Amino acid sequence: MNALMAKGLLFAAVLIGATIYVVNSMNIDLSDPINLITMIGAIVIAGLSAGVSIKYINQMKTDTAGGELAEENWDGIGEYKNELPSGWAYSFLGTMIWAMWYWTMGYPVQSYSQIGEWNEEVKAYNAKFEETNKNADEATLTQMGESIFLVQCAPCHGTTGDGLSGKAHDFTTRMSKTQVLDVIEKGSNQLGYPMGAMPPMMASGQDAEDIAAYVANGMQGEQPASFGVCAGCHGADGKGMNGMAANIADYDTALITNVVKNGKKGALGTMPAFNDRMTPVQTKALATYIKTLKGE
Repeated sequence: MNALMAKGLLFAAVLIGATIYVVNSMNIDLSDPINLITMIGAIVIAGLSAGVSIKYINQMKTDTAGGELAEENWDGIGEYKNELPSGWAYSFLGTMIWAMWYWTMGYPVQSYSQIGEWNEEVKAYNAKFEETNKNADEATLTQMGESIFLVQCAPCHGTTGDGLSGKAHDFTTRMSKTQVLDVIEKGSNQLGYPMGAMPPMMASGQDAEDIAAYVANGMQGEQPASFGVCAGCHGADGKGMNGMAANIADYDTALITNVVKNGKKGALGTMPAFNDRMTPVQTKALATYIKTLKGE
């Protein structure tokens, strides 16, 4: 055994010894498979580092350059078309195989995850919350809905629900003429009602103006003849024919639930879907509170 190999083995032994010392001094539990894998990995890396260093330092002492030169060169300095060193290639391949195992059968899939624990805790809490509040009265739902509205909705719709002076949907007036005209022009295919998508340009010109004015006025007064095209889905009273289409006469729980679940395009941009952030009881509470904003 030459001096270089002896030094390499000594270096590897020192690294392995230092690793074992740290593990013992920190009382790391090696019965945990993750800690054990980490320990084995540290020892393997120490051994490989020493072995590879010895191999290539010895080669540098004895090997001479040879082989076919590549055509490209830089200021007269060229490269040989040599194969990858077998040790490097096998090490790279082994690393790739280990990585695939690690991400499929190792730690990420089979072991503890803080995110997973948090998700499980949230799921359990939501189930408890739903059970506790499944029969909540209207006053409780209204109070709960106000809290949700102030946190989730007020940044765009304002603390009073006025839509920040028309920048977003104004819950106090139900729907403006401009908003109705926008829906008539662009249609709607996002809220998931059984009737399906509302096509764009269902009315135009004066007919669209008359419909928008009638709906924005709370469907009060004489109903324009052009509203007949709307009544086919929304019903003559505009209430959506028992949930088949959106209720355009008044806020109802189905409309608010569908908007919360699917999001909606608005003047400030696209409102994101909040379906994964609210439980059914919270959505019902939000709908209950929003109904109280009309006419403020």
